[in-house]
Amino acid sequence: MDFLNAMGGTAGSFFGAVIPFLFVLTVVVFVHEMGHFLVGRWCGVGIHAFSLGFGPELFGFNDRRGTRWKLCAIPLGGYVKFHGDANGASVPDPETIARMSPQERAISFPTQPVSKRAAIVAAGPIANFLLAIALFAGAIWLGGRYELPARVSSVEPNSVADTAGFKPGDLITAIDGQPVRDFNAMYRTVTGAAGTSLAFTVQRDDRDITINATPATIDERTPFGRHRIGRLGIRSPAGSEAKLVHYDLGDSLRLGVHETYFVVERTFSYLGKLITGRESADQLSGPIGIARVSGEVAKNGGVGGLVGLIALLSVSIGLLNLFPVPLLDGGHLLFYAFEVVRGRPLSERAQEVGFRIGLALVLMLMLFAAWNDILNLGASWKNT
Repeated sequence: MDFLNAMGGTAGSFFGAVIPFLFVLTVVVFVHEMGHFLVGRWCGVGIHAFSLGFGPELFGFNDRRGTRWKLCAIPLGGYVKFHGDANGASVPDPETIARMSPQERAISFPTQPVSKRAAIVAAGPIANFLLAIALFAGAIWLGGRYELPARVSSVEPNSVADTAGFKPGDLITAIDGQPVRDFNAMYRTVTGAAGTSLAFTVQRDDRDITINATPATIDERTPFGRHRIGRLGIRSPAGSEAKLVHYDLGDSLRLGVHETYFVVERTFSYLGKLITGRESADQLSGPIGIARVSGEVAKNGGVGGLVGLIALLSVSIGLLNLFPVPLLDGGHLLFYAFEVVRGRPLSERAQEVGFRIGLALVLMLMLFAAWNDILNLGASWKNT
């Protein structure tokens, strides 16, 4: 009986994670590919297929312009196949292009001016950033957000804050000269500055003083894996001090842009620390980790939590696709940059080698992320 209950619980957890994961990923992928699709249509390029997922087609239909809209069996991405492409990754098909009539070349993706090709390729990541901004801004505009003053309610003994001289009642107004809006903004700055000296402007007894402190580095385990964050050792005010602040549409959009920029900035900060050896690659997560997080967010955060996760994942996928790796959008843009500088495209051989290298890098990254997910999942089960 215990075995059956365990199996039932495992099955429930599985479907409780997979369904939110598919919802989140489908929205993000659909918006990304729709960016490519709309700009491609606007540029007059023929489109053979718009696919959500890879592999065998489950079902689909043809629109009046002959584009096949389809849902495929492997729901881990998608693609738009333009006229003249050898596959969904927009790899050119030289033999097919050579046999094209003038009318076909006019609507073929590889024969378009480099400016149009670059616009079509960049439209996918841009659509992801716009989606994130819209979701962040919409959530703030519709529901407002609770804000706590950046006031120190208590200081942990023997912590960095205690040693630096923070006291209960201190109000943090700026960090390194940048104004601090609320406790959450202060927390974000501190957690992202582990081992970095910060200058805090503190209001105490109606006067401003400066306190220098270097957040300690601690390991924090999250559903995405282990993260190294900075910690001062101060506690926030009681929740009763939080106030719900409503913003108009303009301010909501501004804050939506700020939230999106924060994700981008934090990602680049992590990558910089990874390159210099100050961060570990075990924080990278893949589909398994995202599925697990999706299930937990759906369970604990509901629709609002899933909307926030969609926004976060949309920024991440948009940013990832801009990396200058052949096969990704950024790789195509890199090839187009070489084409502009040289006055002609790279040779077919060079492009083929580049795409193979890009495929190998993407596959290795996916495998490494999946391995991290498995290790994190094992650690989670061990701790339960």
